Amino acid sequence: MVSSYKRELTLTAAGLSLIAVSYGLARYAYGLFAPTLRAEFALDGGTLGAIAAGSYVAYCLAVIVSTAVTSRWGARTGALAAGATATAGTALIAAAPNAAVLALGVVLAGASTGLASPSLADAVSRVVRVTRRDRAQSVVNAGTGLGVLISGPVSLLAIGDWRLAWWAFAAASALVTLWIARVVPAVKEDRKSGLPSPLLPPATGRLLPAAATLGLASAAIWTFGRDIAVSVGGLSETASTVVWIVLGAVGLAGAFTAELTSRAGLRRAWSAGMVLFAVATALFALATRSLPALIIAAALFGAVYIGLTGVLILWGTRAYPTAPAFGVGVSFLMLALGQAVGAPLIGLLGDLIDLRAGFLAAAAIAVLGVLFAPREATTTYNFGVRSLSRVSPVPPERESRVDCA
Repeated sequence: MVSSYKRELTLTAAGLSLIAVSYGLARYAYGLFAPTLRAEFALDGGTLGAIAAGSYVAYCLAVIVSTAVTSRWGARTGALAAGATATAGTALIAAAPNAAVLALGVVLAGASTGLASPSLADAVSRVVRVTRRDRAQSVVNAGTGLGVLISGPVSLLAIGDWRLAWWAFAAASALVTLWIARVVPAVKEDRKSGLPSPLLPPATGRLLPAAATLGLASAAIWTFGRDIAVSVGGLSETASTVVWIVLGAVGLAGAFTAELTSRAGLRRAWSAGMVLFAVATALFALATRSLPALIIAAALFGAVYIGLTGVLILWGTRAYPTAPAFGVGVSFLMLALGQAVGAPLIGLLGDLIDLRAGFLAAAAIAVLGVLFAPREATTTYNFGVRSLSRVSPVPPERESRVDCA
C-alpha cells in the first residue's frame, strides 16, 4: 500500500512539473515577455497576437497527436514528447535571430502543452486510486500556476538579457523530461483504437462550446496581460512582472479544484468561475493604471483560470470514462481553438482602438460562457462528489471507479 501511494505521489509531482514547464514556461511565458519581444523584434499588436495564435494552433494539432500516441504507445511516450518539445521550443526562442525564428520557437513550445495534457490525464486515470484520482488531476493541472510563478522571478533576474531567461526555461524543461522518463508508466488505452463510443456523447453538446468560450476569453490576459499593464497602464517592468508572479502564485489554488467541485458541483463551479473570470478580465481594462487593482485582477484570474481548466479535465474524463486521454484532449482542443481565434482578434482591436476594448470584449465572452454550464447537477456517491448525471453512460462494472459527469 505504501509503495502504491509513493508511486502515485511521484507520478503526480512529475506530472505537475511537466505542466509547469510546458504551460507555465514554454507557452504562457510568451505573454510575460510580450513587451520585450515587441521592442526587440519591432512587432505590432496584431503580429504578437498572430504568433500566439500559431502557438495555439500547434497546441490543437498536438492534442490530436497526443491522443493517438497515448493510445498506441502509452502515456510515457506522449509525456516524453511534450518535455522534448518544450525544451526545443524554449531553446529556439532563446536563440531566435529574427521574428520568423521566434514565431517558430513559440509554435513549437506551444505544441508541448497539447502533448502533455492528454497523456498525463491518462496516466493519472490509470495509476491513481479512484478515491484520490480527481485530486491528483487537479494538482497536476495546477502546474501551470507553478510555472507562471517561476517565470516571473527568472525574468527579473535576467533583466537586460531576456534570452538568458529562455535558456533557463530550456534547461528546466530538459531536467523535467529526464524525470518523466523515469516515473511515468507506459500505460495504454484499454481499447485498440483508443476511440470512445459514442464519439460525441451528450455531454459534449455543452463541454465543447464551454471550453472554446474559456479559450476565447482567456486569450486576452495570457497574451496581452503584461503588455496592457506596460503599454496602457504605464507600469514599470518590475511592477508588471510582480503582477504576473501573483497570477502564478494564486493559480496554485487550482490544486483544490476537486475539493471545491465536490462541494459545489460542476454546474455551479463552472458558472461562478466564468463570472469571476469576466470580472478579472474587465478589471485589467478598467483599472489598468492601478497596481493594487491589477494585482487583485491577476490573483483572481490565476485562481479561476486554473480552477476552470481543472473543471474541464474532470468533465472530460467523466464524459469519456473509457478513454480519459480522449476526453481531456477534445476539451483542451476546443480551449486552444478559442485561444487561437481570440489572440489575433484582441491584438487587432488593440491596434484599431485600444487594448482595453479587446479585454472588455473578452470579459463579455466569459459571461456568455455561463450559458454552456453543465445542465444538471446531482450528488453521486464517489467520495461525495457532486456531478452531472446522464452525461455519459457508465458500464455497471465501472460504476465504483468512475464518476458520472
